[in-house]
Amino acid sequence: MHFTSEQHLADGVRERAFTLGDIPGLLWTPASASASAPVPLILLGHPPLGLGKMYPRLVARALQAASDGFAAATIELPGSGDRPRLPALDRARAELRGAMRAGEPVGDEIVDALVLPLVDQAVPEWQSALDALLALPELRGPVGFSGGVISIGVRLAVVEPRISAAVLFAGSLVPRAVFDEARRVSIPLHVLLQWDDEGNERQASLDLFDAFGSREKSLHANMGGHTGVPQSAGDEAARFFTRHLN
Repeated sequence: MHFTSEQHLADGVRERAFTLGDIPGLLWTPASASASAPVPLILLGHPPLGLGKMYPRLVARALQAASDGFAAATIELPGSGDRPRLPALDRARAELRGAMRAGEPVGDEIVDALVLPLVDQAVPEWQSALDALLALPELRGPVGFSGGVISIGVRLAVVEPRISAAVLFAGSLVPRAVFDEARRVSIPLHVLLQWDDEGNERQASLDLFDAFGSREKSLHANMGGHTGVPQSAGDEAARFFTRHLN
Protein backbone atom coordinates (compact mmCIF):
# COMPACT_ATOMS: atom_id res chain seq x y z
CA MET A 1 0.00 0.00 0.00
CA HIS A 2 1.31 3.44 -0.99
CA PHE A 3 -0.40 6.66 0.07
CA THR A 4 -0.51 9.16 -2.77
CA SER A 5 -2.35 12.18 -1.31
CA GLU A 6 -3.84 13.51 1.90
CA GLN A 7 -6.39 16.14 2.88
CA HIS A 8 -8.35 17.04 5.99
CA LEU A 9 -12.14 17.24 5.92
CA ALA A 10 -14.71 18.40 8.45
CA ASP A 11 -14.08 17.68 12.14
CA GLY A 12 -10.47 16.70 11.52
CA VAL A 13 -11.27 13.63 9.42
CA ARG A 14 -8.17 12.67 7.43
CA GLU A 15 -8.71 11.42 3.87
CA ARG A 16 -5.85 9.59 2.22
CA ALA A 17 -5.77 8.22 -1.31
CA PHE A 18 -3.71 5.08 -1.79
CA THR A 19 -2.80 2.45 -4.31
CA LEU A 20 -2.61 -1.25 -3.59
CA GLY A 21 -0.61 -2.53 -6.53
CA ASP A 22 -2.58 -1.01 -9.40
CA ILE A 23 -5.83 -0.69 -7.40
CA PRO A 24 -6.79 2.83 -6.25
CA GLY A 25 -8.45 3.30 -2.87
CA LEU A 26 -9.42 5.82 -0.22
CA LEU A 27 -9.06 5.75 3.56
CA TRP A 28 -10.82 8.07 5.99
CA THR A 29 -9.84 8.17 9.67
CA PRO A 30 -11.39 10.20 12.49
CA ALA A 31 -9.25 12.67 14.39
CA SER A 32 -9.33 10.34 17.38
CA ALA A 33 -7.53 7.50 15.57
CA SER A 34 -3.93 6.90 16.65
CA ALA A 35 -1.48 4.11 17.36
CA SER A 36 -2.37 4.35 21.04
CA ALA A 37 -6.12 4.44 20.34
CA PRO A 38 -6.81 2.47 17.13
CA VAL A 39 -10.37 2.46 15.79
CA PRO A 40 -12.53 -0.19 14.09
CA LEU A 41 -12.83 -0.16 10.31
CA ILE A 42 -15.83 -0.17 7.95
CA LEU A 43 -15.28 -1.23 4.34
CA LEU A 44 -17.47 0.87 2.02
CA GLY A 45 -18.82 -1.14 -0.90
CA HIS A 46 -20.24 0.58 -3.95
CA PRO A 47 -21.60 -0.23 -7.43
CA PRO A 48 -19.12 -0.52 -10.34
CA LEU A 49 -19.53 3.08 -11.47
CA GLY A 50 -16.02 4.32 -10.57
CA LEU A 51 -14.72 6.01 -7.44
CA GLY A 52 -14.82 9.41 -9.11
CA LYS A 53 -18.55 9.22 -9.75
CA MET A 54 -19.29 7.60 -6.38
CA TYR A 55 -17.06 9.93 -4.34
CA PRO A 56 -19.77 12.33 -3.03
CA ARG A 57 -21.82 9.43 -1.67
CA LEU A 58 -18.78 7.60 -0.33
CA VAL A 59 -17.38 10.60 1.51
CA ALA A 60 -20.77 11.27 3.11
CA ARG A 61 -20.84 7.70 4.40
CA ALA A 62 -17.23 7.98 5.57
CA LEU A 63 -17.95 11.17 7.50
CA GLN A 64 -20.89 9.46 9.18
CA ALA A 65 -18.63 6.56 10.14
CA ALA A 66 -15.99 8.94 11.49
CA SER A 67 -18.58 10.76 13.61
CA ASP A 68 -19.36 7.37 15.19
CA GLY A 69 -15.67 6.71 15.87
CA PHE A 70 -14.89 4.42 12.93
CA ALA A 71 -12.44 4.57 10.06
CA ALA A 72 -13.75 3.82 6.56
CA ALA A 73 -12.04 2.62 3.40
CA THR A 74 -12.90 1.64 -0.14
CA ILE A 75 -11.19 0.41 -3.29
CA GLU A 76 -11.94 0.66 -7.00
CA LEU A 77 -13.76 -2.38 -8.36
CA PRO A 78 -12.35 -4.44 -11.25
CA GLY A 79 -13.12 -2.92 -14.63
CA SER A 80 -14.22 0.42 -13.11
CA GLY A 81 -12.78 3.91 -13.04
CA ASP A 82 -9.28 4.04 -14.49
CA ARG A 83 -8.71 0.31 -14.11
CA PRO A 84 -8.48 -1.80 -17.29
CA ARG A 85 -11.81 -2.70 -18.79
CA LEU A 86 -13.05 -6.29 -18.53
CA PRO A 87 -14.53 -7.13 -21.96
CA ALA A 88 -16.61 -10.05 -20.67
CA LEU A 89 -18.28 -7.82 -18.08
CA ASP A 90 -18.87 -5.08 -20.64
CA ARG A 91 -20.58 -7.61 -22.92
CA ALA A 92 -22.75 -8.84 -20.06
CA ARG A 93 -23.74 -5.27 -19.20
CA ALA A 94 -24.69 -4.65 -22.84
CA GLU A 95 -26.81 -7.80 -22.85
CA LEU A 96 -28.49 -6.70 -19.63
CA ARG A 97 -29.32 -3.28 -21.04
CA GLY A 98 -30.66 -4.85 -24.23
CA ALA A 99 -32.92 -7.22 -22.32
CA MET A 100 -34.25 -4.42 -20.14
CA ARG A 101 -34.90 -2.13 -23.11
CA ALA A 102 -36.81 -4.93 -24.84
CA GLY A 103 -38.82 -5.67 -21.73
CA GLU A 104 -37.50 -9.22 -21.68
CA PRO A 105 -36.70 -11.19 -18.52
CA VAL A 106 -33.04 -11.16 -17.49
CA GLY A 107 -31.91 -14.77 -17.70
CA ASP A 108 -29.62 -16.59 -15.31
CA GLU A 109 -26.88 -16.69 -17.94
CA ILE A 110 -26.72 -12.89 -18.12
CA VAL A 111 -26.80 -12.52 -14.33
CA ASP A 112 -24.03 -15.09 -13.87
CA ALA A 113 -21.84 -13.48 -16.55
CA LEU A 114 -22.43 -10.02 -15.07
CA VAL A 115 -21.88 -10.81 -11.39
CA LEU A 116 -19.80 -13.92 -10.78
CA PRO A 117 -16.55 -12.82 -12.50
CA LEU A 118 -16.78 -9.50 -10.65
CA VAL A 119 -17.22 -11.26 -7.30
CA ASP A 120 -14.42 -13.75 -8.03
CA GLN A 121 -11.92 -10.95 -8.70
CA ALA A 122 -13.15 -8.29 -6.28
CA VAL A 123 -13.34 -10.37 -3.10
CA PRO A 124 -9.63 -11.34 -3.00
CA GLU A 125 -8.79 -7.69 -3.71
CA TRP A 126 -10.91 -6.58 -0.76
CA GLN A 127 -9.12 -9.14 1.40
CA SER A 128 -5.71 -7.87 0.28
CA ALA A 129 -6.81 -4.33 1.06
CA LEU A 130 -7.95 -5.47 4.48
CA ASP A 131 -4.55 -7.04 5.12
CA ALA A 132 -2.83 -3.74 4.34
CA LEU A 133 -5.31 -1.55 6.19
CA LEU A 134 -5.22 -3.56 9.43
CA ALA A 135 -1.42 -3.38 9.37
CA LEU A 136 -1.74 0.38 10.00
CA PRO A 137 -1.29 1.13 13.71
CA GLU A 138 -4.31 3.43 13.91
CA LEU A 139 -6.75 0.75 12.69
CA ARG A 140 -8.05 -2.41 14.32
CA GLY A 141 -10.86 -4.90 14.14
CA PRO A 142 -13.63 -5.73 14.33
CA VAL A 143 -14.43 -4.85 10.73
CA GLY A 144 -17.77 -4.05 9.12
CA PHE A 145 -18.82 -4.13 5.47
CA SER A 146 -21.36 -1.65 4.16
CA GLY A 147 -23.25 -1.40 0.90
CA GLY A 148 -22.07 -2.14 -2.58
CA VAL A 149 -22.81 -5.07 -4.87
CA ILE A 150 -24.72 -7.39 -2.56
CA SER A 151 -23.14 -10.52 -4.05
CA ILE A 152 -19.68 -9.21 -3.09
CA GLY A 153 -20.94 -8.57 0.42
CA VAL A 154 -22.34 -12.09 0.66
CA ARG A 155 -19.08 -13.70 -0.49
CA LEU A 156 -17.02 -11.58 1.92
CA ALA A 157 -19.34 -12.45 4.79
CA VAL A 158 -18.72 -16.13 4.08
CA VAL A 159 -14.96 -16.21 3.45
CA GLU A 160 -13.55 -13.32 5.51
CA PRO A 161 -13.57 -14.03 9.28
CA ARG A 162 -12.37 -10.51 10.14
CA ILE A 163 -15.73 -9.07 9.03
CA SER A 164 -18.07 -9.31 11.99
CA ALA A 165 -21.16 -7.39 10.78
CA ALA A 166 -22.55 -6.11 7.47
CA VAL A 167 -25.05 -3.59 6.15
CA LEU A 168 -26.20 -4.75 2.71
CA PHE A 169 -28.20 -2.87 0.09
CA ALA A 170 -30.74 -5.21 -1.49
CA GLY A 171 -30.46 -5.92 -5.22
CA SER A 172 -32.09 -8.55 -7.37
CA LEU A 173 -29.34 -9.37 -9.89
CA VAL A 174 -28.07 -12.19 -7.72
CA PRO A 175 -26.82 -15.49 -9.19
CA ARG A 176 -28.35 -18.68 -7.88
CA ALA A 177 -24.90 -19.69 -6.59
CA VAL A 178 -24.93 -16.64 -4.31
CA PHE A 179 -28.21 -17.81 -2.78
CA ASP A 180 -26.37 -20.99 -1.79
CA GLU A 181 -23.58 -18.91 -0.26
CA ALA A 182 -26.12 -16.79 1.61
CA ARG A 183 -27.19 -19.84 3.60
CA ARG A 184 -23.64 -20.00 5.01
CA VAL A 185 -23.62 -16.40 6.24
CA SER A 186 -23.63 -16.28 10.04
CA ILE A 187 -22.64 -12.71 10.98
CA PRO A 188 -25.23 -10.08 12.02
CA LEU A 189 -26.89 -8.45 9.00
CA HIS A 190 -28.79 -5.20 8.49
CA VAL A 191 -30.39 -5.22 5.01
CA LEU A 192 -31.81 -2.10 3.35
CA LEU A 193 -34.54 -2.45 0.71
CA GLN A 194 -36.12 0.31 -1.35
CA TRP A 195 -39.67 -0.94 -1.89
CA ASP A 196 -40.19 0.81 -5.24
CA ASP A 197 -36.66 0.32 -6.64
CA GLU A 198 -37.15 0.52 -10.39
CA GLY A 199 -34.17 -1.76 -11.09
CA ASN A 200 -34.88 -4.32 -8.41
CA GLU A 201 -37.23 -7.28 -8.35
CA ARG A 202 -38.64 -7.01 -4.85
CA GLN A 203 -39.44 -10.69 -4.41
CA ALA A 204 -35.90 -11.71 -5.33
CA SER A 205 -34.58 -9.42 -2.60
CA LEU A 206 -37.00 -10.90 -0.08
CA ASP A 207 -36.00 -14.42 -1.12
CA LEU A 208 -32.32 -13.62 -0.62
CA PHE A 209 -33.01 -12.17 2.81
CA ASP A 210 -34.89 -15.34 3.70
CA ALA A 211 -31.91 -17.43 2.56
CA PHE A 212 -29.39 -15.76 4.87
CA GLY A 213 -28.29 -18.15 7.59
CA SER A 214 -27.57 -15.45 10.18
CA ARG A 215 -29.39 -15.80 13.49
CA GLU A 216 -29.39 -12.01 13.77
CA LYS A 217 -30.69 -10.37 10.62
CA SER A 218 -33.09 -7.50 10.05
CA LEU A 219 -34.75 -6.14 6.91
CA HIS A 220 -35.45 -2.40 6.71
CA ALA A 221 -37.79 -1.54 3.83
CA ASN A 222 -38.59 2.03 2.84
CA MET A 223 -40.88 3.43 0.19
CA GLY A 224 -39.19 5.05 -2.79
CA GLY A 225 -36.87 4.37 -5.69
CA HIS A 226 -33.26 3.27 -5.86
CA THR A 227 -31.71 6.59 -4.85
CA GLY A 228 -34.41 7.55 -2.35
CA VAL A 229 -32.94 5.96 0.78
CA PRO A 230 -34.09 8.19 3.67
CA GLN A 231 -31.66 9.62 6.19
CA SER A 232 -33.40 7.65 8.93
CA ALA A 233 -32.30 4.42 7.23
CA GLY A 234 -28.69 5.56 7.31
CA ASP A 235 -29.05 6.48 10.97
CA GLU A 236 -30.34 2.98 11.77
CA ALA A 237 -27.41 1.42 9.90
CA ALA A 238 -24.99 3.59 11.89
CA ARG A 239 -26.54 2.40 15.15
CA PHE A 240 -26.19 -1.19 13.94
CA PHE A 241 -22.44 -0.76 13.48
CA THR A 242 -22.12 1.01 16.82
CA ARG A 243 -23.66 -2.04 18.50
CA HIS A 244 -21.50 -4.58 16.72
CA LEU A 245 -18.10 -2.88 16.21
CA ASN A 246 -17.63 -1.26 19.62
